[in-house]
Amino acid sequence: MACGDALGRPVEFESPERIRSRHGRVTEMLAEGTHRQPAGTITDDTELGLCIARSLVAHEGFVPAAVADRFVGWYNSDPFDIGRLTASALRRLDAGGSWQTVGIEDWKHLPEGQNAGNGSVMRCAPYGVAFAADESALVTASRVSSALTHADPRCQWSCVVLNATIAGLLRDAERPLADAIDVAAQAPDAVLEAARSVKAVLSGKADPHNIELENGGYVVTTLQAGLFCGLTAETAADAIVEAVMLGGDTDTIGAVAGAVAGARFGADALPKRWLRAIDESDELGALGTALAERSFDVDSTAESVYAEGSLDL
Repeated sequence: MACGDALGRPVEFESPERIRSRHGRVTEMLAEGTHRQPAGTITDDTELGLCIARSLVAHEGFVPAAVADRFVGWYNSDPFDIGRLTASALRRLDAGGSWQTVGIEDWKHLPEGQNAGNGSVMRCAPYGVAFAADESALVTASRVSSALTHADPRCQWSCVVLNATIAGLLRDAERPLADAIDVAAQAPDAVLEAARSVKAVLSGKADPHNIELENGGYVVTTLQAGLFCGLTAETAADAIVEAVMLGGDTDTIGAVAGAVAGARFGADALPKRWLRAIDESDELGALGTALAERSFDVDSTAESVYAEGSLDL
């Protein structure tokens, strides 16, 4: 996740053609560029993922209020990159709003086209590791955590599909994406269609050259592009590079593809020069090990929110 985020950060918002003309194939961590940061700098994608991972380890489980508090603490650190919907929700949380309602309330007032961004799917991968062996907990944590800032059902269920795919890869499941689609059977059609399009390529029923991947901030197309790159590439590095070369929202598509590729190939498959460039690499490795080796629960407050059906918007 961090490698895709950091590799994509310098060329975020650029077209594929401009990226190729300026850099060729992006295989090295670049300095400056978008947001004018040093090479290897992570963005909100990984920083919010770190908030989730730190909270899971500290509390030995998913406690929504604790994750929300860490998000607000990060928000108050004046990050150089933050999405509009995330900023709106965290601003309201910081002002005393309830984690159970601010994301939903924001969602209700947004028009189509502005209400299903990729700001929760980019950060959610730690749940796929922590709850790899607990399908029910994975679904609950993925949906409730998404709704803290991104309550649209497409956002919630895209997180489920991504995390269930990661979980299947970590368990060495024979058909991790197909299993994830089954887990997310209640997802909106757009989410299921995006996942099924990648499944068709993996099964040989569709030509990979005929799948049109978009590079904008819509959660469904980000999920599709991340799954495609992460599951069809021959190496972890190729998965991340191909995602970044799509252009557009390069850090987030790279982060999603990287999360899938990491679960598929393992952290040892990542280029060492990339890891050396990322200041947070040691902590990411330690947190990843903790998430994989320990047992985690879902707090009763999250279970209550999920059980009462308030997320079924």
